[in-house]
Amino acid sequence: MIDSLRNHPFAVKAFFTQSLVLTYAVPVSLVNELVPSPLEPDLLHGEWGFVAAAFVETRNLRASGFPVWTGNDFLLAGYRVYVRYTNKAGRRLRGLYILGSQTDSRKMQVFGNLFTHYRYSRSSLCFVRDAGTLSINSVTDGLSVVVDLSLPSPALPAGSPFNDWKEARRFSGPMPFTFSISGSDVVVVEGVRSNWLPKPVALLQAHIPFFMEPSFPPTKPANAFIVEGVPYHWKKGVVEKW
Repeated sequence: MIDSLRNHPFAVKAFFTQSLVLTYAVPVSLVNELVPSPLEPDLLHGEWGFVAAAFVETRNLRASGFPVWTGNDFLLAGYRVYVRYTNKAGRRLRGLYILGSQTDSRKMQVFGNLFTHYRYSRSSLCFVRDAGTLSINSVTDGLSVVVDLSLPSPALPAGSPFNDWKEARRFSGPMPFTFSISGSDVVVVEGVRSNWLPKPVALLQAHIPFFMEPSFPPTKPANAFIVEGVPYHWKKGVVEKW
């Protein structure tokens, strides 16, 4: 019963004040370590897989159908890998597999772990926007990210496998689906959004401890995008056996 509660039993609404996504490339020979069956890594030219760190300022998150005043505001750091999944109907879906999540809200930690498989932990996340930059820090984790929002045409991170921002846009989110694996169940959650207009930003600094664990494969920065003012809606989870 408890495990079934974690399969996204109801639809959810929220508003993203801002969402910064940093995508990192992982060699194809190593990305498979992060992806459980029956999911498959979403690859670029058969050579690179990708993980991402998403930092989101969320407003009014609530069960669909509930009034706005019942919603909750919190900060989120989500760590995910880009994947594909072929469902029982033979449809090939593109999306994300969540590796871990952090929030500054104890309430979100409790309810996030009750109703999802997204592995929430607490973190002292702090967003500071000033003079054309966005800084995201966490004293508890040692997280430190700084991006320049002011450049009209920033360069891709040095060594990025993408040829240009147009190609990088394919891995900037939002992905249509999010997947969880629970025993022999695949939980598929479809996200619906509007006003998703990613803007490339220059990555000035990124110390992300989650990607620096000894067991985590080596990564290199690939792109950085920000979106602002996005209404978001997640449908109720769909469970398939595999």
